[in-house]
This record gives sequence, C-alpha cells and structure tokens, in this order.
Amino acid sequence: MEELNVFAMAQRQFDESARILELDNSIRGVLRVPKREIVVNIPVRMDDGTLRIFLGFRVQYNDAKGPTKGGIRFHPLETIDTVRALAAWMTWKCAVVDIPLGGAKGGIICDPKVLSQGELERLSRGYVQAVWPLIGPEKDIPAPDVYTNPQIMAWMMDEYSRLSGMNQFGVITGKPLQVGGTKGRIDATARGGMFALREAAEVLGLELEKATVAVQGFGNAGYYAAHLCRDMFGSRIVAVSDSGGGAYNKEGLLPEALYEYKAKSATVSGFPECRQISNEELLELDVDVLIPAALENVINEENSCRINARIVAELANGPTTPEADSVLHERGVHVIPDFLCNAGGVTVSYFEMVQNFSMYYWEEEEINLQLDKKMTAAYHSVYNASREMGIHMRHAAYVVSVKRVIEAMKLRGWI
Repeated sequence: MEELNVFAMAQRQFDESARILELDNSIRGVLRVPKREIVVNIPVRMDDGTLRIFLGFRVQYNDAKGPTKGGIRFHPLETIDTVRALAAWMTWKCAVVDIPLGGAKGGIICDPKVLSQGELERLSRGYVQAVWPLIGPEKDIPAPDVYTNPQIMAWMMDEYSRLSGMNQFGVITGKPLQVGGTKGRIDATARGGMFALREAAEVLGLELEKATVAVQGFGNAGYYAAHLCRDMFGSRIVAVSDSGGGAYNKEGLLPEALYEYKAKSATVSGFPECRQISNEELLELDVDVLIPAALENVINEENSCRINARIVAELANGPTTPEADSVLHERGVHVIPDFLCNAGGVTVSYFEMVQNFSMYYWEEEEINLQLDKKMTAAYHSVYNASREMGIHMRHAAYVVSVKRVIEAMKLRGWI
C-alpha cells in the first residue's frame, strides 16, 4: 500500500467537510493551507567543538479564534508536511473543544537520543532565538511533543524570557511545575480521551466495566490510557504493543507491571505469561475498545474490514485513513476522531496559560473537573452533529470545528 502524505490526508479530510458544508471555493482555499510557515537553520556548537546546522519549522495554521498553539517535535524523520498536517489538526482540535486558540506546530530534524544534555539545551535555545519574534503569549504558544519534554520547555521559556527582558512563563506550556507548569498535564491527553470514551460508551450502551481494551502504542498516552481505562472504569486491558511488538493475555494485563517491564526491556514484547503479537495483529483483535496511540495511517483501506472493535478511540494523530473511515462507518464501528479524542492535552495546556496569566494555580482536582466538562461537551457536539446530519464522527468533528473557525473569521471581517 502506498504511504499517504499526512498533510494530503488532512486536506482530504477538510475537503470532505467543506463539501458537506457547501463552502465556496474562496473560503475553502483559505482554510486548506497554513497562514504562515517558518523555516529556520539553527547553528549549534556540538560537544566536540564542531558547528552543526539543524533544520527547524514552525507552522501557524489559523489564528482566527486566538493565538496559535501547538507542540514542538524533535525527530530525525520530521518533515514540513507532517508539521503542516499537525498544525491543521491543532486548529480543528482547539475549535472542537471551543477554547480561544488557533493551531500551530513546530519541529526540528534531529535525533535527540544521540545528543547530550548540553547539545539539547543549545539546540532548544537556538530554535527560540530563530523564531522568537513570531511567538509569544499573545501570538503563538509552543508545547512539548514527540521527543521533547518539560525540561526542554523550561529552556525555551527561559531563552524567550532572556530575549524579551522579562519573565514570560506564558510563552510555553508543558513546563515543570516550579516554573509555571500545571498539575494534571502529564496524563491530560489520555484522561481527556477517557472522558470522551465514557460518553461514547454511554450512547452505545457499552458497559466499560465489562469491556476489553487493546492499546497500540505504549508511550505516555498509551500507558496512561491503559492505566486510566482500568482505574476509572474497571476495563480489562488484554493487549498492548509498542515498536518492538505486542503482548496479549485474554485474562487481562496490569499496565503498571507492563510499564516496569518496558523500562527494563525497552519493549512490552516478551512480557511473561503473554502471547507475543505484532502491532498489526493487535489492531484486528476482537475487543470492545481499540486505542491507537502511536502512528498515523495504521488503520487503512487494507485492514479496515478486519477491525473488530466497537469503539476506536484515536489518541494518535491521523491513525485512520479517509478510505478506512468510510469502511468503519459502514461496518458500525464508532470512531472517536483524533482531534476530538486527544484534545485533552491542548485543553490542559490552555488551563496552564490561564494560570500563567492570572498567577494563580489550580489543584489537580479542579483541572480534571474542567477537563471533563470540556471533553464531555465537545463529544456531544460532535455526536449530535453526526446523528443530525447522517455523517460519520470524523466528518461531524470537522463540521463542528470548521463552522466555529469560519464564524470567527467572518466576525473579524477576514472573509
């Protein structure tokens, strides 16, 4: 199967919503492409004294509803098209949960696993030096993403503060608690997905305490999804996988034990008293809930007819291709689309911004309560649109979010 360009996929998804909404070509043209793209070359002095140039990106897709928001990824295979797609999805993600932000994304082509702490710090600060006139608390607020973390965000925040001549905690989210971070951020993406899953199960009549769950991807989002499914609902986690393979046990798995095993073995494959399975096999298991939490395009035209879950809760970005969406819908599989299901992260990042502006910090209970309200309202706005218009959930999520962005653009006189 030919690999689908992720930005082309994001545009195709948007085009379908534009068709449903009967948008004219001018509005469609504006929303199909980013408002601004920044490409930077970052010189970094390496530990051996050499000077190396790293290529970085920042894409600001749309800021009609407010300052743009989106993570920064450090990855050796990063591309501008991936960043464009993620910036587009961030635009719709912020709109679908109705927070006053637009969408952006950033990335640097690098392998952070081979960089020392000093090299990572110099690279992080160099990126901010290159883009700082175009970011800021009221312009564009980055956050952690693939292979970046709170320490990197702290360096970036500090560099921006140094350049602007004052403390600017609000320029970055996902920071350590001691420098303006928020409680509840570490599991926010998974927890938000669980609130959406709870609502989906209720409308479908699925008892989550009796449900079986498979999780593809056992990084931060995948681990917390497995942990919270079991902790919040009493669901039985029967399979998990990562890049090294998967583990299956129909009697159930303990996420915490899997986490400890992976910390020692670098993979969940080989976990005791389990059948080893591939990532592909995990997707096709007969389970109630499937949570793709790793890569894009894993549910596609070739395997969509063999997906047996009642609910697919997409914690990964872009795990399902447009062709597969149609097949899953026809087969009665209920998909909670990515930019709805994984919106908990940006929602709690927004709460971090609010706390930075007010200089008053909430307890974790309050964070989770407000996240629940946002995710519950977002799920039902999408589900209701799906039922009323007779369209599948991804189309409905786009319809809800695109309409909100267009309304903001019209009120501002842009279109």
